[in-house]
Amino acid sequence: MESREKKAPTRHRTTKVGVVVSDKMDKTVVVRVERRMFHAAYQKVVKRSARFKAHDAANACGVGDKVEIIESRPLSRDKHWAVRRILEKAR
Repeated sequence: MESREKKAPTRHRTTKVGVVVSDKMDKTVVVRVERRMFHAAYQKVVKRSARFKAHDAANACGVGDKVEIIESRPLSRDKHWAVRRILEKAR
């Protein structure tokens, strides 16, 4: 018989792309993620946005940077995301 090693299940972690709107906290940034949706009553495309606090261990992000964030374990009361990479630095 072959020995079967138990493999940890790989969990799909959501990623989002947004813009840093605040970097005033230590090792934390606030990222605004915008999405476009079709409004049923207005029959128009409208923008909706959400703000997420994300962990930035190196304090590398600045206001205006476009970043990709990934879902993580809870790091504090509000912080459940981490910065995966900086896609575009602000000018």
